[in-house]
Amino acid sequence: MTGQATSDFAESTGDTRLRLTLRITLAAVVLAAAIAAASLVMVGPGQAVVVTEFGDPVRVVTQPGLVWKIPAPMESTVPVDLRLRTTSSGLQDVGTKDGLRILVQAYLAWQVAADPAHIRQFLRAGRNDPDDVARQLRSFMGSALQIVASDYTLSELVNTDQGRARLAAFETQLRDNLSRQVLDTYGVTIVQVGVERLSLPAETLAATVARMRAERETVAAERTAEGLRIAAEIRSGAARDARITGARAQQDAAEIEAKSREQAAAIRADAYALDPELYTLLRSLDTITATVGPKTRLILRTDAAPFRALVEGPPATTPPDPTTSDPARTSQR
Repeated sequence: MTGQATSDFAESTGDTRLRLTLRITLAAVVLAAAIAAASLVMVGPGQAVVVTEFGDPVRVVTQPGLVWKIPAPMESTVPVDLRLRTTSSGLQDVGTKDGLRILVQAYLAWQVAADPAHIRQFLRAGRNDPDDVARQLRSFMGSALQIVASDYTLSELVNTDQGRARLAAFETQLRDNLSRQVLDTYGVTIVQVGVERLSLPAETLAATVARMRAERETVAAERTAEGLRIAAEIRSGAARDARITGARAQQDAAEIEAKSREQAAAIRADAYALDPELYTLLRSLDTITATVGPKTRLILRTDAAPFRALVEGPPATTPPDPTTSDPARTSQR
């Protein structure tokens, strides 16, 4: 009985030790897992983790993956969102270079700069609050719109002529103006700035319409003056051409008339040479026809030239001698 009791006691003691060992091992595993869980931090894409030692940032991790740290409370972690965000300025009443008032609404895309210095700046100035930083950016944007818009005229911001429009330059200057302010202040980078909406107040719209009307009237006056100048040139050229043509026609007519007179004189000379008396008679009749009309009354002597031809008639001619007369002259007479 004593041996049996001793054997049972030994088995019971061995089981107790085994269970104790298992419990200690399990506790060690749980403790190690807890320590590992407290020491490991997961850094996701588009995220940075700031490791602080009693609240003081000691290192910044921007690469995705697992990061080791000393368990709390010695070291803690603060996640920082590095993803791209957008915000809008709302309608801002600003003045242009030519003294007009316009309403501009712009947007900007921003994100925390992915370097340790600017991430610490974002934690310190922005308190790791993207919404508060967005409100501050909208305030910066309103001031920047006032400054940048004063460097541009309305026709440079709104124009159908792409060569005169400078809206892209306006957006670039606005982005540069904002980037200088917010990077050093909040540690954020301005990725893009654009104009969402641009409109005119009622008084500016009226002034713009009046200016457009004046410009169109100026253009119309210039074109009218140009048309009148061209018309005057055409009329002057036509008058010059008409004078030249008229002078040439008169010269040609004078030449033709001179030639005709020369030919007429030659014909009269030939006619007179053939039969002087007949020629004198015909000329006398022509003179009477030219001077006496249907209502003309003349009292003249009938034996005076040229009316003698009406009384005496053609002079008597001696019949030519067939043996001595010229056949050609006889036929002409």
